[in-house]
Amino acid sequence: MFTRIFQAFLVAVCVSGCVDLAGEAQSADVNTRVLSAVQSMPTGGGYDGSDATKNLLNGSCAWSGGLIRVDAGIAKPSFCSGATYLVLLKALGRGDAALLPEIDQKDGHGVFGRWNSNGPGAAKLVADLGAGINFTSWDEAIPGDFLKIWWTDKIGGRERGHLVVYLGHDTERVRFWSSNQPGGYGTKSVERGKCRRVLFTRITTPSKFSGARRLSESDPWLEKMLREDFRWEEVVEKCRVQE
Repeated sequence: MFTRIFQAFLVAVCVSGCVDLAGEAQSADVNTRVLSAVQSMPTGGGYDGSDATKNLLNGSCAWSGGLIRVDAGIAKPSFCSGATYLVLLKALGRGDAALLPEIDQKDGHGVFGRWNSNGPGAAKLVADLGAGINFTSWDEAIPGDFLKIWWTDKIGGRERGHLVVYLGHDTERVRFWSSNQPGGYGTKSVERGKCRRVLFTRITTPSKFSGARRLSESDPWLEKMLREDFRWEEVVEKCRVQE
């Protein structure tokens, strides 16, 4: 099932290669761009969540005249939220310089700092920008959605989680792309039973990322995710999650 779904979307990528993501593209077109970005990413390189590795993201991205260039090979080793953010930038292709990761960017600060936060960082960013939808239904998921997986019931400071690009699932397993332990960039599948909680994020209005500069300097709620525990009900409210 995984192979058939992914092949179908790769065909769609080729067909829709000229979609302008600065406009109001259909969500399926955005997802094909995400999958195309995944295909262009390097493989391997190792996994490391240190601050030094996070700072490699700054050198892997450049902005000129509204265009965003990404050389993910510079960002090795890598980590899950950094890898998925590079895919997001590749899929957008254009945007404000405010989208670029900064050196020593703290969780909850700026655009990447929001995406990189514990808990529903990516989902909260997309909700605040009005750039997409957040939902929990496996049945509604399509390849190219972003997916936050929680391996435990904890949300925030004591959580264990993973941020990935969803590729497909069957009754037993879910397949995704990310920077995975220990190898780094690549695809992986795990038993769905290991996912204690999931939150899908679909970009439907990519032009909204042009408003990233108008976000406040920081998101205090996401900042606290690094230290404090949160209830799922609060995540649903803050991220406008469709359950």
